[in-house]
Amino acid sequence: MRLASLNFLKKLLKTPSPVGHEARGQRVWLDYLESIADETYTDAYGNAVAVLNKGGSPRIMLAGHADEIGMAVNYIDADGYLYVRRLGGVDAAIMKAQRLTIHTRKGPVAGVVGNVAPHLTKMDAERRVPRMEDLFVDIGVSSREEAQKRVRVGDPITLVDEFEMLNGDLAVARAFDNRVGTFAIAEALRLLSSAGRSLAPEVCAVSCVMEEVGLFGARQIAYSLKPDIALVVDVTHATDYPTVSKALHGDVKVGAGPVLTHGGSSHPEVVRRLEEVAKKLKISIQHEAVSGSSGTDTDAIFWTRGGIASGLVSLPNRYMHSPVELVSLKDLERIPELLTGFVRSVKKGEQFKVRI
Repeated sequence: MRLASLNFLKKLLKTPSPVGHEARGQRVWLDYLESIADETYTDAYGNAVAVLNKGGSPRIMLAGHADEIGMAVNYIDADGYLYVRRLGGVDAAIMKAQRLTIHTRKGPVAGVVGNVAPHLTKMDAERRVPRMEDLFVDIGVSSREEAQKRVRVGDPITLVDEFEMLNGDLAVARAFDNRVGTFAIAEALRLLSSAGRSLAPEVCAVSCVMEEVGLFGARQIAYSLKPDIALVVDVTHATDYPTVSKALHGDVKVGAGPVLTHGGSSHPEVVRRLEEVAKKLKISIQHEAVSGSSGTDTDAIFWTRGGIASGLVSLPNRYMHSPVELVSLKDLERIPELLTGFVRSVKKGEQFKVRI
């Protein structure tokens, strides 16, 4: 991967962007694109947009979501311990004994999720899976009054785990879901801009907010932007590790290329074009099927304003919604290439309609 692109990815991953508090991550993304795009702007809730070839036709929206799962301070007890609420799909079972950061208006506050030592529990009794209300955060104080001088209810929380290369092109980090999406669409805009070739469509790269709690940012920006075509980039579950049923969840491998989704909100002609482009560019792709919801921003975008022809391109991700999400950077590099090829294939005024 190009060094400047890798550094951009690392900076995105390092910058906390919990649900509803994405501003810092959005600033990093906009700073990267301001010298590339014709125009950049944000809307009321912080969706960030970078436009290339303004005034072209059709209008293509490239979308990824900026937010990561996290927690928020929900209650402070008399001894200064914090109790938390989910921000998105947090698994309480893997939160115990984690280091974390509480993001306050005064700056970051370090904390740890408490974990009772096995010596102090009855080892012969069945240990139940912890729930969110069982988790408590220790910030090193001894009273509610002392804690309230440092944090307040509502402050967002993220884990401290960051980017690390594991082996070869395999990388580990928290929040690949979905920094890889916003990274890929930014890189696609860079490739389109640097090629020096004329484009027919207008391209709007959008870093959406609040996907993890209801696809809200995508709903907002798709309505106001009015795209003709949308390509969404997100992660999908890799199933190439123990205990995961391929018969139930499909066969998706890390390192075998990007994944195209069939069914649900994915427009069959958009998918067909993506397949044609991948073949032309010799990009290996994988396939997954959904019966209805994809669980991504595609679900919010495709039905907006009477229907937007949409496609979903995903990066295989092991251990999703954990501090050790694992992806292939080679897989990731292929996604901007695929998006770029798709955009270049679209003719002036072209529309995608189901063949009947």
